[in-house]
Amino acid sequence: MTLLPDSQVALWYKAARLAGLLRPRWRRAKAMPAPGTTSAPGISLVIPSRNGRDLLAAQLPGIVRELAGFAHEILVVDNGSTDGTEAWLRAEWDQVRVEVCPAPLSFAVAVNRGIRQARHSHICLLNNDMLLEPGFFAALWQAFQRVPDLFCATAQIRFPPGVRREETGKAVMRYESPVDFPIRCDEPLPGEDFSYVLYGSGGCSLYQGALLRALGGMDEAYAPAYVEDLDIGYRAWQRGWPSVYVAGAVVEHRHRATSSRYFTAGQLEEILEVNYLRFLARAVSSGAVFRRLWKQALIRLLLEAPNGAAPRQALRKAAGIALGGGPARRPLYSEEMLLALTNGSVAVFPGQAQGGKPRRLVAAPLSAVPAGTDYDQIVITWVDKLAPPPADVLARAVEVVMVEGHEDSPSFRAARRQTAEKWNPRNPDAA
Repeated sequence: MTLLPDSQVALWYKAARLAGLLRPRWRRAKAMPAPGTTSAPGISLVIPSRNGRDLLAAQLPGIVRELAGFAHEILVVDNGSTDGTEAWLRAEWDQVRVEVCPAPLSFAVAVNRGIRQARHSHICLLNNDMLLEPGFFAALWQAFQRVPDLFCATAQIRFPPGVRREETGKAVMRYESPVDFPIRCDEPLPGEDFSYVLYGSGGCSLYQGALLRALGGMDEAYAPAYVEDLDIGYRAWQRGWPSVYVAGAVVEHRHRATSSRYFTAGQLEEILEVNYLRFLARAVSSGAVFRRLWKQALIRLLLEAPNGAAPRQALRKAAGIALGGGPARRPLYSEEMLLALTNGSVAVFPGQAQGGKPRRLVAAPLSAVPAGTDYDQIVITWVDKLAPPPADVLARAVEVVMVEGHEDSPSFRAARRQTAEKWNPRNPDAA
């Protein structure tokens, strides 16, 4: 039976609510920096590793196989290891560059060291507990050819047989219950590819290096790990730089193979809760959006506080986090729209039309999609429940964007605008 929160927890909650109301008034927005110059085409792979020699031994053969054909480099940030990782890499893997950190660093600090050294146009962040399936880098690379101004292409995440799938790569933010953590991974639909996601997993994503550097890399305020990838994905969306899920890039995740060695499950839960509050205070610029998300977060912690230490500790720290705030920014892209686009109600399906004709954006129910013999159609449609589009619609479309809900919903408006942004700049004939 769930007990009512005690008076101390209630006091923390009230203080955090008040701090949340004060926080936006103290922030002065600054213009965001422009992207720098683009490096030579290719992939710089950055792998943070702490005492992960055994994991790297399992992972590196697949990495070398999948990078063949790309200009590339492999950088391992040896993060305070004591298992001989550095000496082993230098002796056995001459194609790997090693950045040695004598003492363990947070995930953000460690990967930023690799990002600063990266020489190629695209930077892949990969955890040492991810095993690559064939076609991994090719699929991620293709996404940057398909989606203009793409910030991040993130992989489909699977788990070993018999292990519950806790991540998928299709990361969304959606509130369905007051006690549910709002960030979740939805199960991808058959045929779904290049759907917009809130952020790409920092453990298996490819980023456009110039954009990643323009955002300053990972925010090192998130320690020791968790939520830094959500933060940078959100900040990229604020610039209008999307992240997409890529079905053809697949990894098998040996979940928490490193973090579980150094932290208990309760400590990891607390780190996640605290860093999520930190994300709201640091990354969300809109006062209205912040206050709504902050209130939802605090109510969830209040309801969960009687059942565990992690929500209680997060509530205890919440007021200080809100008042501490973070670097203020002036978004170029509506935060309401990006949240509507990445709440799990929008799915993208590549069509089967060959292309080459003038493009036309078609917003219509599935039953009313025209034959489109004179145009390459990009279809935006609304449905009661997301499901793969009918084969005949896919056959006569270049892309089908499906939105769960109705044509006047915020998600449909966001999907329609984003689809126009994706296709129109490259096609003056698009309607």
